[in-house]
Amino acid sequence: MSTLQEKLKNLPAAPGVYFHKNQAGEIIYIGKAAVLKNRVRQYFQKNQKDAKTTALVAEITDIDWIVVDTEMDALFLESEMIKRYQPKWNILLRDDKTVSYVRIDLKSPVPHVSITRTPMDDQATYIGPFYSKVAVQKALRILRKVFPFYDRPFKEQKTLYTDLGLTPGLEIGATTVAEYKKDLRQLIRYLKGDRQKLMRDLEAAMEKAAQSENYELATKLRNQLFSLKALKQKIVFSDQEFLDLSNDQALRQLQNLLRLSEPPRRIEGYDISHHAGEHTVASMVVFSNGVADRSEYRKFRIRSSTNDDIASLREVLTRRFKHRDWTYPDLIILDGSTGQLSAVRDLVAPLQIPIIGRDKSGSHSHGGPVKITFLLDRQYQTLALPDNHHVARLVARIDEEAHRFAVTYHSLLKRQSMLK
Repeated sequence: MSTLQEKLKNLPAAPGVYFHKNQAGEIIYIGKAAVLKNRVRQYFQKNQKDAKTTALVAEITDIDWIVVDTEMDALFLESEMIKRYQPKWNILLRDDKTVSYVRIDLKSPVPHVSITRTPMDDQATYIGPFYSKVAVQKALRILRKVFPFYDRPFKEQKTLYTDLGLTPGLEIGATTVAEYKKDLRQLIRYLKGDRQKLMRDLEAAMEKAAQSENYELATKLRNQLFSLKALKQKIVFSDQEFLDLSNDQALRQLQNLLRLSEPPRRIEGYDISHHAGEHTVASMVVFSNGVADRSEYRKFRIRSSTNDDIASLREVLTRRFKHRDWTYPDLIILDGSTGQLSAVRDLVAPLQIPIIGRDKSGSHSHGGPVKITFLLDRQYQTLALPDNHHVARLVARIDEEAHRFAVTYHSLLKRQSMLK
């Protein structure tokens, strides 16, 4: 009996995310399932399938999966994994009409939560893409009980949703717009995957409210916390650690490229953001096993007043390594080239942490080759990787996430200074 047949026989009757792989061990399709054994086995039944699905099945030689608690967890995990791996068959089989994003405009006087197919450049927050509108709608219905919201433009009149506790209650004076927007920010954090830190923050806020004898707020936070704990994602890897990291194309190729003893499990990405030297900040993003781990993200305000990105980068890494309680990375990715790498080389050398610089000079951040620089045998090596290369995809994603996180923090500080 083949390995594939054995795995099909042992699929669990639980919700989760599954991964179809080809003979080279490359992930070629990712999907979600309410019941893994039923959904995955459907691919191999002899019933009529369309031509594209038939071609996909012909390539499948192995499968892996992650078991989660709920379909909602599977929905969020599927979205994150597809963004991470970008499997070719998810692109070939995708109908753009089925791709959905959750839209929340916090700058609106009274925001509402909606689902859209096309993100706009309108400064609203978009979370996604998700590949099943029905599943997104179901997830939002569940989360609405934790973080009540409006699903259409606000009207100052009581509705059935008010009585059911599914709106924040502005129409009956039960809360304020400021409190409502605070809850929406928590909803956004949850949808984006920042769940562990969100629950720690809620627990701290609950204790603070109880100590100040604000029992109404403490009760609300307690209820939110209990509800979120009930939804908390619990990942169980299949036979070995998920996907067996040796079969992860990007991590395996990074291991070979940098001559590491094992694939880099924790990768940290850094970027600097400022405007003419003002409100200079740095970001640290963390990818665990190739997936964004937002609960580990950190941001820094640069203390030196210099308009020098390289000096700022050195400062932030110096401060980062003073935190011995933070797990050290297996690899660091920086925005820059030999100048940035040389500036911090002496900081990471004693820790034997390799560094890769992504050089975007003379090119756009999207499209075209991804140029990386790294130190090997005490010499700087530079490679221009095609943008569909596994390492290029991962390095670009980490670098762009670090840039996004830094720019967001810089913009926040800039807005705050303008209000003073």
